[in-house]
This record gives sequence, C-alpha cells and structure tokens, in this order.
Amino acid sequence: MRNRRAGLAVAFLVGSAVSAPWSASALAQGQARDAAADFPNRSVRFIVGFPPAGTTDILARVVAQHLGDRWGQTFVIDNRPGAGGNIGAELAARANPDGHTMMMTTAGVSGINPTLYRKLSWSPKNFEAVVAVGQTPNAFVVNASAPQKTLKEFIAAARANPGKLVFGAPGIGTTGHLSGELFKTMAGVDLTFAAFKGSAMVLSDLMTSSGINIAIDNLPPYVPQIKSGKLRALAMGTPKRTSILPDVPTVEEAGLPGYLAYAWFGLVTPRGTPKAVIDKVNAETNKLLALPATQARLADLAIDAMGGSAADFNRLIDAELKRWGEVVRKSGANAD
Repeated sequence: MRNRRAGLAVAFLVGSAVSAPWSASALAQGQARDAAADFPNRSVRFIVGFPPAGTTDILARVVAQHLGDRWGQTFVIDNRPGAGGNIGAELAARANPDGHTMMMTTAGVSGINPTLYRKLSWSPKNFEAVVAVGQTPNAFVVNASAPQKTLKEFIAAARANPGKLVFGAPGIGTTGHLSGELFKTMAGVDLTFAAFKGSAMVLSDLMTSSGINIAIDNLPPYVPQIKSGKLRALAMGTPKRTSILPDVPTVEEAGLPGYLAYAWFGLVTPRGTPKAVIDKVNAETNKLLALPATQARLADLAIDAMGGSAADFNRLIDAELKRWGEVVRKSGANAD
C-alpha cells in the first residue's frame, strides 16, 4: 500500500512537471491576448522627431486620427525636433514598452542616423518595427527666380562656383542631407550644406531667397508652391516620375544614371512591446492605408501608401541601414 501511494505521488509530480511548460505558455499567450484586447486603455503618444507641417508630422496625424477614431482614445502628437530626429528617438527608446508610446520614424532616423552619428544614446535595437506607412520622392527645388531651369544647369553652376552654392535640408542625417551628399559625389560638385530644424524652415528660406540656392528635401511640403509657380522643381530622386508632377524629370533622366533617393516613414515602438499589440496596430493601419480615400489623400500630398507586415518593415529598415551606410562611408559625412 505504501509503495502504491508512492507511485501515485510520483505520477502526480511527473504529470505536473510535464504540464508546467504548457501552462506557462498558455498563460503567456493569454496575457498577450488580454494586452491586445485592452489596448489602448488610455491616451497614446505619437512622438515625431521633427516640427509640425513636415511630411513626418503629416503622416503621423493621418494615422493618429484614424486609430483614435477607431479605438475611442486620444492619440497625441508630440513633436520633438532636433538633431536629425535623434531627440525624439532617444525619448521614444526610453518609453514604457506597452504600445502607448510610438514613434513615426523616417528613413533618415532609422536608416541613416545609426551610421552617420558615431555616438548615439539609442540604437535600432531599442525598437520594434510596427508598420511602414508611406514613401515619397526627395525633390531638388529652387526658387522660381533662380537662373537654373534644369538640374544640368544647376550642376554646371555648381562646378563653376565650387563651395559657393548652398543646399538646404531639414537637419543633419535626414534623407535630404544624405541625398545631397550622394548628389555631390555622383555629380562631382562641391556644395555647402545648411541644416534646418524642419522642412517648413527650409521652405521659408527658399521662398525668400535669403540663404540657400536649392532645397533637397521630401517633396510634399513644396508641392503647393511648385504648383503655384513660386518654386521650380528640377528633378525627383525616385526611379520614375511622380504622378503629381509628371513634367518633372527624375535625377537619372536629368543626367545622373543610378541616382536613387527617396524617403519612407513608418511606426516603431520600444522593444519589448507585446507582439499582440504590434499586430493590432499593424492590422488597423493596413486597413487605413487600403482605403481609397486615404490613398487619394496621400497621393495629393505626393505620398504613396505602403503597409505590409511588421517583418516587411523590419527588412526595409535593415536594407536601408546598409544602403545609406555605404553612402555615408563614401561621402565621408559625419555628424559628430
């Protein structure tokens, strides 16, 4: 009898040991589902590392409004401009990883800064990719009164006046900055770089002809002034022309074969955010981007909707880190 009881006790213990891992896994899955079902349970902060009215800010507001309406919570845009988006990235990296703080990142922040800045207080490893939101050309834009009517004419002027012509972009490390560095290398010109805190400031300077000779920047903020005739777009950095300005050639068409420089934007969240929460935000954002009304609105801003899985966005970030890292190395650009 004593041995039989011992056998029963052993069987019970063995069964418990076998079932414990399953129980822990089931508990974790249940907690993840609960986290997603309960998300968001308070206001959500979207950190934007650039000033209002730029492309990053515009896209953040489009997504935030939709998610806020869909889930009945307030989505607050927190603009933290400076240092090419690094101020916002540092703040976002330190946030609680529960999904209630996200960042609208850019090709400049996630694809360029980690190789351009040798000393960063954050790393790409501090973030989880959520969803790619949109992409847009980087445009070469001059004041309508500028003597250069084409990019070839601008290149000729730059070669005749080394170091005297100035290009402006919204901050060190942005795609505008590195697009300019790539342009300098491929065109064999010496341009002086002027960094601004945001596209609105670049646009203002270009409109008044007070300092820069050309803006190399994301296209959307410049479209109204280009269409009104106050600014002139010389070229686009995309492989093909943009439908919103079909008469403007690509940089490749304008004489620099192989030139490619565009910007992309997407949501990331601090590493450790529950996958179920990331999947929930990803799914709802993809629904937004698939709406014809959303695509039409973005097209009016010269932005192409992207979307896709979190894994798709993570692969894009990895590929861009390699591509822009090579541009940084070849150009010798650095921000330290």
